Amino acid sequence: MSARVEELYSEIGRLTTHVAWLKKNLVLTLSRANRLALIEREAGELPLRVQAELLGLSRASLYYKRVPPSAEEIAIKHRIDELYTHHPFYGSRRLTVCLQREGLIVNRKAVQRYMREMGIIAIYPGQNLSRRELAHRVYPYLLRGVRAAAPDHIRGIDITSIRLVTGWLYLVAVLDWYSRYVISWELSDSLEIGFVLTAVERALAVARPEIWNSDQGSHFTSPQYIERLQTAEVRISMDGKGRALDNIFTERLWRTIKYEEVYLHDYTTPRMARQGLTRYLDFYNHERPHQALNYQTPAELYGSARPAIQFAHRLTLKGAEPTLNKATLVS
Repeated sequence: MSARVEELYSEIGRLTTHVAWLKKNLVLTLSRANRLALIEREAGELPLRVQAELLGLSRASLYYKRVPPSAEEIAIKHRIDELYTHHPFYGSRRLTVCLQREGLIVNRKAVQRYMREMGIIAIYPGQNLSRRELAHRVYPYLLRGVRAAAPDHIRGIDITSIRLVTGWLYLVAVLDWYSRYVISWELSDSLEIGFVLTAVERALAVARPEIWNSDQGSHFTSPQYIERLQTAEVRISMDGKGRALDNIFTERLWRTIKYEEVYLHDYTTPRMARQGLTRYLDFYNHERPHQALNYQTPAELYGSARPAIQFAHRLTLKGAEPTLNKATLVS
């Protein structure tokens, strides 16, 4: 009898270790949206409380229904987006003053919250990393005094917000600095890291660059992101905090996309935004002459050294799908 009890205790110990390992790796490898998708709400074999615990989710979040933003909040966020795109060095103080001068009723605390939700921050020197980001490794900036000498010498990656009539999406893009060619891009309705990793995988599937540059945001200091670049044996470079010129090519790309596409169209659904951006980025890469490239298109300059990849990747861009929750796709 005692041997049987000892055996059962040993089995409980093994199962406890297995469950702890599973919980840890689920949280590290799956986004919150993907973990939520695993929840079985009806006729599940496990109670919701147990499912939430195993997936690293709060039980209350399973019952939370997001309240859509008011028309006033959306209007203010749209104006913040426009002001920030034109003046990326404006912080919450200046933005608040500009909004109030235009007759909008908003205080600085609300503007700060909206900026966090939109994933934007002013490009001036100062402390701009969260505690969680500070726990991650930050790499030095490798590009001071360095110019891109050929396609796939230097790539940059960044995230911006894309406005909808009643909400927001987030766009990540990987840009070849030599040709200004958009190697890959992805859309998401949240700032979970999954859509960033998808864009990275697509870009690395095209070619492996020598240097990969980003800012010091939480996505680009995360273990999943760093590990993928290290596996590809890419040299990792990160902007200095608040240095506007360190990632100037991607900042210019965002301004171009918003002025020439996003602000000219009122996207009512994520699908409409995806279709518009797919169409525009294909035009940007393959048809739009670029003044800084002596009026060549990015694809002409990028593909001149790699003609086979140019056509193949154009088909990949046209088939790009956004990373969106099921509830969002319905709209």
